[in-house]
Amino acid sequence: MNQELKYMSHPWHGIEIGARAPEILTAFIEIVPKDTVKYEVDKKSGWLKVDRAQLFSNVVPALYGFIPQTLCDILVGNFCMEKTGRKNISGDQDPMDILVLEEKNIENGGILVQAIPIGGFRMIDKDEADDKIIAVMKGDAIYGNYTDISQLSDSIINRLKHYFLTYKDMPGSLEKRKVEIAAVYGKDEAYEVIRRSVTDYKNRFPGL
Repeated sequence: MNQELKYMSHPWHGIEIGARAPEILTAFIEIVPKDTVKYEVDKKSGWLKVDRAQLFSNVVPALYGFIPQTLCDILVGNFCMEKTGRKNISGDQDPMDILVLEEKNIENGGILVQAIPIGGFRMIDKDEADDKIIAVMKGDAIYGNYTDISQLSDSIINRLKHYFLTYKDMPGSLEKRKVEIAAVYGKDEAYEVIRRSVTDYKNRFPGL
């Protein structure tokens, strides 16, 4: 048996972002809109695990996952500080999050999609940069021709904002997390965030 086919690649470390990144890149999808439980990749094993139940009816409004071989670390945190004028912001130490808009009903996570970044949210969770790249699925009948987040309607932007500002709240907890979206940025800034996250990853994992 071909040794390369014997084991499934780790979705964070073993899948390539793509030769045309950041303009077109590979995204690993963890959860889809029908999921009432938030799944995320276990960093050690690469398997999907249950993170938490979604709060009430707050379900992800599009495909949600991360960009392989990226890391939200020093350079992403520095960029957040540059753009906001704040101090002591660090990266959240996770792969770069991405939400992919598409028209079809994709039923399951744990898949790869070709995504075209069109912008992002500069999200800050406590004192950590937690950017969310907003993308469209390549070739999608509805969103495939979108090139910048400014083309999205206010209702879509507000729906995405609402999800990201509330999805970490725990049922029954009176304490709300200090999460904010400091800015909505366009395609060019999204490219810069992705490039920095790729460099952050290479700096952290130089042997991979």
